[in-house]
Amino acid sequence: MTTKNDTQPRRSRGRPSTFDRTEALNRAMKLFWEHGYEGASFDQLIQAMGISPSSFYNSFGSKEQLYKEATDAYLSMSEVWFAGRLFGTADTREAFKKLLDATVAEFTRDSHPSGCMISLAGTHVPPELASIRETMAEHRANAEEMMAQRLRKGVEDGDLPADTDVPALAAFYSAVTRGMAVQARDGGGPQKLKAIADVAMQAWPAQSGRVRSARPRGTRVV
Repeated sequence: MTTKNDTQPRRSRGRPSTFDRTEALNRAMKLFWEHGYEGASFDQLIQAMGISPSSFYNSFGSKEQLYKEATDAYLSMSEVWFAGRLFGTADTREAFKKLLDATVAEFTRDSHPSGCMISLAGTHVPPELASIRETMAEHRANAEEMMAQRLRKGVEDGDLPADTDVPALAAFYSAVTRGMAVQARDGGGPQKLKAIADVAMQAWPAQSGRVRSARPRGTRVV
């Protein structure tokens, strides 16, 4: 049934009006990012998305399903800079420095809500929304595991001492980025977050004077 707010011409009874689904999802993502799952009401969502209730249910099924799709959209967007900085640089320390610098820029960018949608989401939800809390926790764990994966490679490459506590170091930098998300949401600007990032890099394990050999692997010293 067509409503007064529909912008598409009437075609046939019961046929939903067309709209840009990707754009609507992007608007929903930003609303969830700003207000959280519970903070974003149904009326706010359909208004921001520019769609009717019937189009909402026909296209997304439910608010919970929309939230999961919005989360996936956010992850696809953030993976570009997160994984790009983490795995796009040969030296491990430099990779983490670039990651933290990118975190500062992304968490304080004017074009979208401050902070991180994943870091700030789902920590306090009622029992009936446990699936959302578990999904968000899984996403955070995945990000931490990506850090651990990069650190393990750093140990293998000789960028880090062999006895580096990789799980603890990954958890530390994960905690730093989550804390930066909260700082940004509370109004912390680029200068404050950059100072946090710089201090965090001071925790990088020292090489104990060991210098990585430039000799190609497999050659013999005579």
